[in-house]
Amino acid sequence: MTAGMTEAADAALRAHVRALLTERQAHLMLDDVLEGFPVERINDPVEGVPYSAWEVLWHLRFTQRDILNLVRDEEYAEPEWPEGYWPGRAREATPEDWHAEAHAFREDLGTLLALLDDPSTDLLAPVPNGAKPGAGGQTWLREFLLVADHNAYHVGQLVLLGRALPGE
Repeated sequence: MTAGMTEAADAALRAHVRALLTERQAHLMLDDVLEGFPVERINDPVEGVPYSAWEVLWHLRFTQRDILNLVRDEEYAEPEWPEGYWPGRAREATPEDWHAEAHAFREDLGTLLALLDDPSTDLLAPVPNGAKPGAGGQTWLREFLLVADHNAYHVGQLVLLGRALPGE
């Protein structure tokens, strides 16, 4: 339970954060966008956009995993920004790559949700690496909200990329 909160307040806060991570709020969810996404077009460029749909999905999965690593791994080392967080165009992704990234995204989200649901996770306490000097005091709540915000932002980008792909 979160220190300084009543059991009811703690449960309500967890429910709100869970809903933000798992339900349509002011945003779509990743599965909403992936359903019907033209997988054969995941590598196609869109004029004026510096990344493909594949690169956005990869970035979504990687960044969510990075936050999961931050909160769980005491030996965590932050990747270089921005290079470490974007795949680049080193190779073309396959539909199998696309589906594997989506699956890994869902698995990692499930792990984050288990941490959120764990009553021993004090939402206002620093995550293990958030207590280190220079870490900025990242709390569990901040990291859960960061995942929700980041995911919503890039899911929106996938919506626009899907709509902007040139017609065949």
